[in-house]
Amino acid sequence: MTIKEIFDSMAYGPAPESNAEALAWLAKHKAGFGHFINGAFTAPEAPFETRNPANGAVLATVSQGSEATVAKAVAAAARAFPKWSTTPGPQRARVLYALARLVQKHSRLFAVLETMDNGKPIRESRDIDIPLVARHFTYHAGLAQLLETERPGMQPLGVCAAVIPWNFPLLMLAWKVAPALAAGNTVVLKPAEYTPLTALLFAEISREAGLPKGVLNIVTGDGETGAALVAHPGVAKVAFTGSTTVGKRIREATAGQGKALTLELGGKSPYIVFDDADLDSAVEGLVDAIWFNQGQVCCAGSRLLVQEGVADRFHAKLKRRMDGLRLGDPLDKCIDMGAIADPVQLETITRLVDGSEGQIYRAATPLPQGCFYPPTLITGLTTSSPLMQEEIFGPVLVSMTFRTPAEAVELANNTRFGLAASVWTENVNLALDMAPKLKAGVVWVNATNLFDAAAGFGGVRESGFGREGGWEGLAAYQKPARSPRPLKPLAAFPEPASPEVPAMDRTAKLFIGGKQARPDGGYSRAIWSPKGRLLGHVGLGNRKDIRNAVEAAHAARGWGKATGHNRAQILFYLAENLSARGAEFAARLRDLTGKPGEAEVEATITRLFTWAAWADKYEGAAKPVPMRGIALALHEPVGVIGALCPDEAPLLGLVSLMGPAIAMGNTCVLVPSDPFPLAATDFYQVLETSDVPAGVVNIVTGAPDELARALASHRDVDALWSFAAAPLSAMIERESAGNLKRTWVNNGLARDWRTAEGEGREFLARATEVKTVWVPYGE
Repeated sequence: MTIKEIFDSMAYGPAPESNAEALAWLAKHKAGFGHFINGAFTAPEAPFETRNPANGAVLATVSQGSEATVAKAVAAAARAFPKWSTTPGPQRARVLYALARLVQKHSRLFAVLETMDNGKPIRESRDIDIPLVARHFTYHAGLAQLLETERPGMQPLGVCAAVIPWNFPLLMLAWKVAPALAAGNTVVLKPAEYTPLTALLFAEISREAGLPKGVLNIVTGDGETGAALVAHPGVAKVAFTGSTTVGKRIREATAGQGKALTLELGGKSPYIVFDDADLDSAVEGLVDAIWFNQGQVCCAGSRLLVQEGVADRFHAKLKRRMDGLRLGDPLDKCIDMGAIADPVQLETITRLVDGSEGQIYRAATPLPQGCFYPPTLITGLTTSSPLMQEEIFGPVLVSMTFRTPAEAVELANNTRFGLAASVWTENVNLALDMAPKLKAGVVWVNATNLFDAAAGFGGVRESGFGREGGWEGLAAYQKPARSPRPLKPLAAFPEPASPEVPAMDRTAKLFIGGKQARPDGGYSRAIWSPKGRLLGHVGLGNRKDIRNAVEAAHAARGWGKATGHNRAQILFYLAENLSARGAEFAARLRDLTGKPGEAEVEATITRLFTWAAWADKYEGAAKPVPMRGIALALHEPVGVIGALCPDEAPLLGLVSLMGPAIAMGNTCVLVPSDPFPLAATDFYQVLETSDVPAGVVNIVTGAPDELARALASHRDVDALWSFAAAPLSAMIERESAGNLKRTWVNNGLARDWRTAEGEGREFLARATEVKTVWVPYGE
């Protein structure tokens, strides 16, 4: 072929990357690996093969970890924790920086080994994955340096279990290990069964960085090894990236164990193209969104939504571009798409596509023999079609059209997932109007697949909870430095032998949708004072009452669009009206508990002022990402929050949970103190006179266990907090797995509601999600 012919055809010749160094490293280990525990490799056990998916060649044998192996690794991490956790942050920073430099020094070896083990093109592992790994360790070295001054009063969790997938083996390791080590935790990591090699190489070089023995441990194996690690009682936190199905099982398995949990799960991310977009740029972005890493990306832009007027033209451009994509040996630097990670995954993709009812277009590009699948576009589907709803995790794009921005939002949000979204338009006003309306943890404007260690990444809905990166990611590896005491249950005062009954009966109702409502079941119970006086009756709510309250809370979703200033004014007004009735509430608390109530009322008024103050001051950030553009970290309300209020502070506890929830724009369903509920039913009279919109606060009295189960299993509740005395934590976490709602439970431990434990940033973080909006700029 002549030079002129090359310029005419723009054909690429082969440009193979040598794998000699990677093969030499494997040969040094005799292509057989044990686990990495306490700073050394163990003897191999129960070996299984890891293969190159592009050609099926066996690369090495690795060990199948057993429960005994996991226990050994956790024990090593536990022994290393006391010293590492008390190592000053600046010293930990130096180790993390050394890890970053070693990744850079061995970058080509890591890139080639990653491509051989995973099947992704060498250009991607070389130019994206490995530089981001180094960036994460450098960034977290900086966080470790600043940690003690910037986050005082916090401490590491303990032994962290990290279970990672096969699509970004080394990058996912960095996302988990870097913040854990920066915060002072120790780690036991299980890499994916298919792709363990770069994790083992990283473990080897960690010794050169001066990482103490036992701080990082690698245990290889399949899902059974991961399950043993998650279940180990010595683990304080589980960080998991993988499928939503497995994430739900982990939520159930860890319920009630007191383990911190972050889940980064599947997605079905919308890629929205408006008619004023630069269509050629949008096509190139879409190639990256869905065919990067063969579509094996949790945030892949796998749902294309195109405005109707340009749909035909866009699809034509897209098909022409698909036909030009090159598939082949991933070590060839001219290749656009490599191999699917494993034949099992290839079979899954093939089965899902072949069973589709839509019009299938497969790219007219040569398909090599082996574990490869062509770029595919499917049109003609309905919103309920399985492929529009379920994650395929392969190079398959499904497409629909829309007419208006409102319809685009409805289609984009018509999924149980909420990981990422892309918006393509030349109208910046439209883009920034769309971003907060999309149910996604990350929104890219005129871009896709932008990641950085400074910018939090993670999902909402069934795409999981927690963030990776930034200060918000580090926070998931810390806890407040306090020693809580066991919570002592309080009982309602019993009916006396000779009751004192007032002349006028008083029955407290539920408070739903801004109105007092009788309980659906028609039952109530008497509330007695310590001296045997009948204080009134309280309604016993049931599942239907919870359903009505959740519907009312959803109907009030406009509250989240109100300005922080407006919410602050209403919280101040609540404090003002409570203050005017302070003596009345103090007397009520004395009647209920037998203790003076003045201090609790005054603390409640102060607490309302605190949340009013925070309503317009919990600020986001513009993250310093290495690009011409900004990554905005925005605090958004979680949605509908259910809360079981503490018994030991009937009024203050209720307001301490309600306050941050509504200050941040959430609506709530509150279950008051079980023995002393009349403080809450009196409080709704304050709500009625303080301009709180109907449905923003709903109060359902009744048995905490019954109402907690109804809230935990309700698919339209977004978060559930429990500070009740009843042992509900395990049930709440287990039942909440149905829609992966966020949970915050006390695990039977007390909190002092009158001190700083009852307010502050911990509450604000629980009441918000961080949405990262990427906005590149420049011509």
